[in-house]
Amino acid sequence: MPEAQKPSLPADLMTAEADLLDALKAALASGKAARWGATLRFENLRLLPVALRLFKALRSMDESCRLLWPDAGAAALSRRDAPDLAEYILDFNQWSAGGESDGLVLAVGPQPSDYEQFMAICQGHRASVVMLNGRLEDAAVGIGSVARERRRGFVSSWQQAYLLQPLDGGALMRRFPDDWALYRLDPDGYRHLAAMDNRPDPEQISALLAGEDADSLKQQLKSVDRFIDGLRS
Repeated sequence: MPEAQKPSLPADLMTAEADLLDALKAALASGKAARWGATLRFENLRLLPVALRLFKALRSMDESCRLLWPDAGAAALSRRDAPDLAEYILDFNQWSAGGESDGLVLAVGPQPSDYEQFMAICQGHRASVVMLNGRLEDAAVGIGSVARERRRGFVSSWQQAYLLQPLDGGALMRRFPDDWALYRLDPDGYRHLAAMDNRPDPEQISALLAGEDADSLKQQLKSVDRFIDGLRS
Protein backbone atom coordinates (compact mmCIF):
# COMPACT_ATOMS: atom_id res chain seq x y z
CA MET A 1 0.00 0.00 0.00
CA PRO A 2 1.28 3.52 -0.70
CA GLU A 3 2.61 5.48 2.24
CA ALA A 4 0.14 7.95 3.70
CA GLN A 5 0.80 11.48 2.55
CA LYS A 6 2.57 13.50 5.21
CA PRO A 7 1.06 16.93 5.96
CA SER A 8 3.11 19.78 4.54
CA LEU A 9 3.85 23.10 6.20
CA PRO A 10 2.03 26.12 4.76
CA ALA A 11 4.13 28.27 2.49
CA ASP A 12 2.87 31.64 3.79
CA LEU A 13 0.54 33.28 6.28
CA MET A 14 -2.51 33.21 4.02
CA THR A 15 -2.10 29.47 3.47
CA ALA A 16 -1.71 28.98 7.22
CA GLU A 17 -4.90 30.96 7.83
CA ALA A 18 -6.77 28.82 5.29
CA ASP A 19 -5.48 25.65 6.97
CA LEU A 20 -6.47 27.05 10.37
CA LEU A 21 -10.00 27.74 9.16
CA ASP A 22 -10.35 24.26 7.66
CA ALA A 23 -9.13 22.71 10.91
CA LEU A 24 -11.58 24.78 12.95
CA LYS A 25 -14.48 23.82 10.69
CA ALA A 26 -13.63 20.14 11.12
CA ALA A 27 -13.14 20.52 14.87
CA LEU A 28 -16.41 22.38 15.45
CA ALA A 29 -18.31 19.89 13.30
CA SER A 30 -16.80 16.91 15.11
CA GLY A 31 -18.69 17.50 18.35
CA LYS A 32 -15.64 16.30 20.28
CA ALA A 33 -15.26 19.45 22.35
CA ALA A 34 -16.75 22.87 22.97
CA ARG A 35 -13.45 24.70 23.51
CA TRP A 36 -10.92 24.84 20.71
CA GLY A 37 -7.57 26.57 20.48
CA ALA A 38 -6.01 27.93 17.30
CA THR A 39 -2.47 29.26 17.39
CA LEU A 40 -0.11 30.95 14.96
CA ARG A 41 3.04 31.35 17.03
CA PHE A 42 5.05 33.83 14.97
CA GLU A 43 7.13 36.75 16.18
CA ASN A 44 5.85 40.16 15.11
CA LEU A 45 2.55 38.71 13.92
CA ARG A 46 -0.08 41.43 13.53
CA LEU A 47 -2.92 39.63 15.25
CA LEU A 48 -5.72 42.14 14.60
CA PRO A 49 -6.07 41.57 10.83
CA VAL A 50 -5.72 37.80 11.30
CA ALA A 51 -8.46 37.85 13.93
CA LEU A 52 -10.79 39.93 11.77
CA ARG A 53 -10.33 37.68 8.75
CA LEU A 54 -11.04 34.62 10.88
CA PHE A 55 -14.03 36.30 12.49
CA LYS A 56 -15.57 37.14 9.13
CA ALA A 57 -15.02 33.57 7.94
CA LEU A 58 -16.62 32.13 11.08
CA ARG A 59 -19.59 34.49 10.77
CA SER A 60 -20.17 33.18 7.25
CA MET A 61 -20.66 29.80 8.92
CA ASP A 62 -22.53 31.02 12.00
CA GLU A 63 -24.09 34.49 12.04
CA SER A 64 -24.39 34.35 15.83
CA CYS A 65 -20.57 34.47 16.18
CA ARG A 66 -19.15 37.21 18.42
CA LEU A 67 -15.58 38.49 18.65
CA LEU A 68 -14.16 39.06 22.14
CA TRP A 69 -10.99 40.88 23.16
CA PRO A 70 -9.56 40.95 26.70
CA ASP A 71 -9.24 44.74 26.79
CA ALA A 72 -11.32 47.69 25.62
CA GLY A 73 -8.54 49.21 23.50
CA ALA A 74 -8.13 46.16 21.28
CA ALA A 75 -11.89 45.84 20.89
CA ALA A 76 -12.12 49.51 19.86
CA LEU A 77 -9.40 49.08 17.23
CA SER A 78 -11.19 46.01 15.95
CA ARG A 79 -14.49 47.92 15.63
CA ARG A 80 -12.65 50.72 13.83
CA ASP A 81 -11.21 48.32 11.25
CA ALA A 82 -14.47 46.39 10.79
CA PRO A 83 -17.25 48.97 11.24
CA ASP A 84 -19.80 46.72 9.57
CA LEU A 85 -19.29 44.18 12.36
CA ALA A 86 -18.84 46.63 15.23
CA GLU A 87 -21.99 45.55 17.08
CA TYR A 88 -20.66 41.98 17.30
CA ILE A 89 -17.26 42.95 18.77
CA LEU A 90 -16.92 43.27 22.54
CA ASP A 91 -14.30 43.29 25.27
CA PHE A 92 -14.38 40.89 28.20
CA ASN A 93 -15.92 43.43 30.57
CA GLN A 94 -18.73 44.25 28.14
CA TRP A 95 -19.46 40.57 27.64
CA SER A 96 -19.36 39.82 31.37
CA ALA A 97 -21.81 42.67 31.97
CA GLY A 98 -24.46 41.17 29.71
CA GLY A 99 -23.16 38.94 26.94
CA GLU A 100 -25.34 36.30 25.34
CA SER A 101 -24.91 32.71 26.48
CA ASP A 102 -25.49 31.15 23.05
CA GLY A 103 -23.68 31.34 19.73
CA LEU A 104 -20.09 30.78 18.68
CA VAL A 105 -17.49 32.98 20.37
CA LEU A 106 -14.03 33.84 19.04
CA ALA A 107 -11.83 35.07 21.91
CA VAL A 108 -8.52 36.61 20.87
CA GLY A 109 -5.33 36.52 22.90
CA PRO A 110 -6.42 35.90 26.51
CA GLN A 111 -3.38 35.82 28.82
CA PRO A 112 -2.77 34.45 32.32
CA SER A 113 -3.81 37.82 33.75
CA ASP A 114 -7.24 37.30 32.14
CA TYR A 115 -7.57 33.75 33.45
CA GLU A 116 -10.30 34.17 36.06
CA GLN A 117 -12.51 36.41 33.92
CA PHE A 118 -12.07 34.29 30.79
CA MET A 119 -12.81 31.10 32.70
CA ALA A 120 -16.03 32.66 34.03
CA ILE A 121 -17.03 33.71 30.51
CA CYS A 122 -16.46 30.21 29.13
CA GLN A 123 -18.17 28.45 32.01
CA GLY A 124 -21.24 30.62 31.57
CA HIS A 125 -21.37 30.05 27.82
CA ARG A 126 -23.44 27.19 26.42
CA ALA A 127 -22.02 27.15 22.89
CA SER A 128 -18.53 26.63 21.45
CA VAL A 129 -15.61 28.96 22.14
CA VAL A 130 -12.59 29.35 19.88
CA MET A 131 -9.46 30.84 21.43
CA LEU A 132 -7.02 32.44 18.97
CA ASN A 133 -3.42 32.81 20.18
CA GLY A 134 -4.34 32.51 23.83
CA ARG A 135 -2.07 31.57 26.71
CA LEU A 136 -3.73 30.37 29.87
CA GLU A 137 -0.83 28.91 31.82
CA ASP A 138 1.66 31.19 33.54
CA ALA A 139 5.19 29.85 33.98
CA ALA A 140 5.59 32.17 36.95
CA VAL A 141 2.90 30.25 38.83
CA GLY A 142 5.31 27.33 39.14
CA ILE A 143 4.29 23.77 39.91
CA GLY A 144 2.31 24.36 43.07
CA SER A 145 -1.27 23.38 43.78
CA VAL A 146 -2.74 26.37 41.91
CA ALA A 147 -0.91 25.48 38.69
CA ARG A 148 -1.86 21.81 38.98
CA GLU A 149 -5.49 22.70 39.59
CA ARG A 150 -5.53 24.90 36.50
CA ARG A 151 -4.10 22.13 34.34
CA ARG A 152 -6.59 19.60 35.66
CA GLY A 153 -9.53 21.92 35.27
CA PHE A 154 -10.14 24.71 32.85
CA VAL A 155 -6.86 24.54 30.93
CA SER A 156 -7.26 20.81 30.26
CA SER A 157 -10.74 21.36 28.84
CA TRP A 158 -9.26 22.89 25.67
CA GLN A 159 -8.25 20.98 22.57
CA GLN A 160 -5.96 22.33 19.88
CA ALA A 161 -7.62 22.55 16.49
CA TYR A 162 -4.63 24.21 14.85
CA LEU A 163 -1.10 25.14 15.84
CA LEU A 164 1.84 26.29 13.77
CA GLN A 165 4.97 27.08 15.76
CA PRO A 166 8.48 27.67 14.41
CA LEU A 167 11.18 26.07 16.55
CA ASP A 168 14.94 26.39 16.75
CA GLY A 169 15.84 24.12 13.84
CA GLY A 170 12.32 22.97 13.03
CA ALA A 171 8.59 23.51 13.31
CA LEU A 172 5.60 21.96 15.09
CA MET A 173 2.15 21.73 13.54
CA ARG A 174 -1.24 20.33 14.45
CA ARG A 175 -4.15 20.51 12.02
CA PHE A 176 -7.30 18.77 13.23
CA PRO A 177 -8.09 15.93 12.68
CA ASP A 178 -4.48 15.06 11.80
CA ASP A 179 -1.87 14.08 14.38
CA TRP A 180 0.75 16.44 15.71
CA ALA A 181 3.60 16.73 13.20
CA LEU A 182 7.22 17.68 13.85
CA TYR A 183 9.51 19.01 11.13
CA ARG A 184 13.28 19.51 11.02
CA LEU A 185 14.81 22.39 9.09
CA ASP A 186 17.40 20.94 6.70
CA PRO A 187 19.50 22.83 4.13
CA ASP A 188 16.95 21.96 1.44
CA GLY A 189 13.89 22.90 3.51
CA TYR A 190 11.64 21.42 6.17
CA ARG A 191 11.56 17.64 6.50
CA HIS A 192 8.75 15.73 8.23
CA LEU A 193 10.22 13.86 11.21
CA ALA A 194 7.40 12.33 13.21
CA ALA A 195 3.65 12.20 13.78
CA MET A 196 2.32 11.91 17.33
CA ASP A 197 -1.10 11.45 18.89
CA ASN A 198 -0.39 14.06 21.57
CA ARG A 199 1.55 17.27 21.67
CA PRO A 200 5.24 16.49 22.24
CA ASP A 201 6.94 18.11 25.20
CA PRO A 202 10.21 20.08 24.83
CA GLU A 203 12.32 17.03 25.74
CA GLN A 204 10.66 14.91 23.04
CA ILE A 205 11.09 17.68 20.49
CA SER A 206 14.77 18.11 21.32
CA ALA A 207 15.41 14.37 21.09
CA LEU A 208 13.69 14.05 17.72
CA LEU A 209 15.41 17.10 16.24
CA ALA A 210 18.71 15.68 17.48
CA GLY A 211 18.11 12.54 15.43
CA GLU A 212 16.71 10.09 17.96
CA ASP A 213 14.50 7.45 16.35
CA ALA A 214 10.81 8.36 16.61
CA ASP A 215 9.57 4.79 17.10
CA SER A 216 12.16 4.14 19.80
CA LEU A 217 11.18 7.35 21.56
CA LYS A 218 7.50 6.37 21.45
CA GLN A 219 8.31 3.04 23.10
CA GLN A 220 10.29 4.83 25.83
CA LEU A 221 7.41 7.20 26.48
CA LYS A 222 4.91 4.33 26.66
CA SER A 223 7.15 2.63 29.23
CA VAL A 224 7.26 5.83 31.28
CA ASP A 225 3.46 6.14 31.05
CA ARG A 226 3.03 2.56 32.26
CA PHE A 227 5.43 3.22 35.14
CA ILE A 228 3.49 6.35 36.20
CA ASP A 229 0.17 4.52 35.90
CA GLY A 230 1.57 1.80 38.13
CA LEU A 231 2.51 4.34 40.76
CA ARG A 232 -0.99 5.80 40.69
CA SER A 233 -2.76 2.46 41.09
